[in-house]
Amino acid sequence: MSDHPIEGMMNTTLEKIKQMVDVNSIVGDPITAPDGTIIIPISKISYGFASGGSDFPSKVQSEKEFFGGGTGAGISISPIAFLTISNGNVKLLQIDPYNSSADRIVGMVPDVVDKISGIVSKKSEEKKAKKAEKAAESPAE
Repeated sequence: MSDHPIEGMMNTTLEKIKQMVDVNSIVGDPITAPDGTIIIPISKISYGFASGGSDFPSKVQSEKEFFGGGTGAGISISPIAFLTISNGNVKLLQIDPYNSSADRIVGMVPDVVDKISGIVSKKSEEKKAKKAEKAAESPAE
């Protein structure tokens, strides 16, 4: 049983889309600035796909039908943010303003993590200092 022409068109179109789809299209290749800052572009990608066709009877060759059809695909790539890594600090720099509460929360995550890390390290340093004071105060036996 032979394949219908629309199957061939759809398979070709889907194969071309698979070739275009790549993780580097969403999270781009890192760029290193002269000062050592690493910049990673982040994009939003939207794909669209459509296909259709019809068989037409032939008046000249009654045993053969003609097929007419078409397929199409579209892609939209929009840069939305840059992830920067500089001196151990990670920041998300959004291009568009925050559109929803979820966007705001995601944008705040790096700052919250930095603040929590600072508090934890400060407490750790205070504990080490207290232990060092106690060790210095207690006589060596």
